[in-house]
Amino acid sequence: MIQNLIVKYFTRQASLSELDQLSKWIEDPSNKEEFIKYVKINHVIDLNVKKFGTDDSKIQLLQFIEREKRAAKMRKFRNFVKYAAVILMVLGIGYLFKNEIINSGSDTLDPKTKTAVEVVNIIQTGTDKAILTLEDGTSIDLEKGKTIQTENIKSNGEELVYDSSNKITTEIAYNYLTIPRGGQFHIKLADGTLVWLNSDSQLKYPVAFAEGTTRIVELIYGEAYFEVSPSTEHKGASFKVLNASQEIEVLGTEFNVKAYKDETNIYTTLVEGMVSVSTATTTQVLKPNQQSNLDLKNNTIIINPTNVGQEIAWRRGLFSFKSKSLQEIAMVLSRWYDVDIEFSTPELKYVKFNGVLKKEEAIEEILNSILTTNSVNAYEIKNKKITIK
Repeated sequence: MIQNLIVKYFTRQASLSELDQLSKWIEDPSNKEEFIKYVKINHVIDLNVKKFGTDDSKIQLLQFIEREKRAAKMRKFRNFVKYAAVILMVLGIGYLFKNEIINSGSDTLDPKTKTAVEVVNIIQTGTDKAILTLEDGTSIDLEKGKTIQTENIKSNGEELVYDSSNKITTEIAYNYLTIPRGGQFHIKLADGTLVWLNSDSQLKYPVAFAEGTTRIVELIYGEAYFEVSPSTEHKGASFKVLNASQEIEVLGTEFNVKAYKDETNIYTTLVEGMVSVSTATTTQVLKPNQQSNLDLKNNTIIINPTNVGQEIAWRRGLFSFKSKSLQEIAMVLSRWYDVDIEFSTPELKYVKFNGVLKKEEAIEEILNSILTTNSVNAYEIKNKKITIK
């Protein structure tokens, strides 16, 4: 049924033949109402469905499907492209991808609006990787396919697990887990607390926790999701997450902390349980589905209701952008794909975009989705630098 094709199209699961079938169906004016009905409930791409009856908007959609067909081919032959790109680089040959954007008010495409994307090298999608720094200063690279095991820890390259039977009563030794740009990692602390770390983050924590005392870790910078082992399993010992600007105290809960070095706000989102967020001058208590916003410029905390699913989508392998500016989105993408993103004009930074996209997608596919916004006409990739035009 055509409804299934629409869903498969928006979730990027349609085959090339199905995309051809959908293109032909959309060209029939009698299908307008049914298409609008299904687009309105879609959360992947924000299209101006009210104006779908115009020739311009119809052509724009058809062109977007054409780009998706090219993206589907790219996904199918991605491994081939990686090797081909290396060969082309050696030969000094430029490789061009063209993404066609509609020229408003015309049934034909103006060559000036075509997007030429020069691929000088392949930008890798983020993956599981981290650097573990031991108490003696030794650094160990953690990555997929690499197994590490010592007396107290083990790693399969995707997560790091500490020995839960190791209880100490003397001086506490600390380890650091650093997640570079283009990475993410999962760690199980010695008390059983689970922590998921996002790109460009660093966590300081004890190798083992002293019994009966407050369990303390420090999110030095970045973003982390905590699933804290209950205090009832640790003789009532509470759990604290420190940062240079705030302190979070919990008894047993799930929450997300976002405290990046290049941002002027720290966001704490409570999923379940209860936490208190404190600074040098104030303390606020969070309830589930609430978020605290600490403004580092004036040291004030504001509590707001929030969409928890959207805030922790990164842990489920998704980018969730709801009315986010391209400047905010660029910061997220730059960390995950380890790239620098700039804008050809300052106005583009404030263009809004709505979308839920998979982190496993190639950067070109993410950028093609952003091209659906009326204000963005093109992008260019050169080495590790992306320019939005």
